[in-house]
Amino acid sequence: MRLRQTTPRAGGLAFTLVEVLVSVAIIGIMFVSLYAGITSGFAVVQLARENLRATQIMLEKTETMRLYSWSQINSNGFIPSTFTAYFFPAVQSSSSLSSSDSVSSVAGSGTLYSGTVVITNAPVSSGYSDNMRLVIITVSWQSGEHTRTREMQTLVSQNGLQPYIY
Repeated sequence: MRLRQTTPRAGGLAFTLVEVLVSVAIIGIMFVSLYAGITSGFAVVQLARENLRATQIMLEKTETMRLYSWSQINSNGFIPSTFTAYFFPAVQSSSSLSSSDSVSSVAGSGTLYSGTVVITNAPVSSGYSDNMRLVIITVSWQSGEHTRTREMQTLVSQNGLQPYIY
């Protein structure tokens, strides 16, 4: 029995230069797409967090409005017409559990939210117009190169929650 030795063909077992370039191009496009997707995902999450914080600020102002009496709501200058808040609000923390019970205050940080509170006559029929007010709370902030704005409106009544609280 005679064994025959074969030598590999010169180019039959390797990839061609064109195949390598096409595969490198496909892998490059995949990595760029992956990076763009991750970057876009982080941007969407950041915008959602900023929107949520704006909603929290407006809700805080609205809930505070519920605690004011009718005379306080109608008094000129009692409720500030402008306000500012930070993404990370000021934190009050106890420095230690010693007998002095000192509390330190740390200023807020992050995105600065600027807001306005407008109290005006309610757009209702004349029978209720003296007993209701429309409260418009607007919050705006700078997000990257864009200025974002959110607004919340509510009606406050003279015979609403205030008689139960006061």
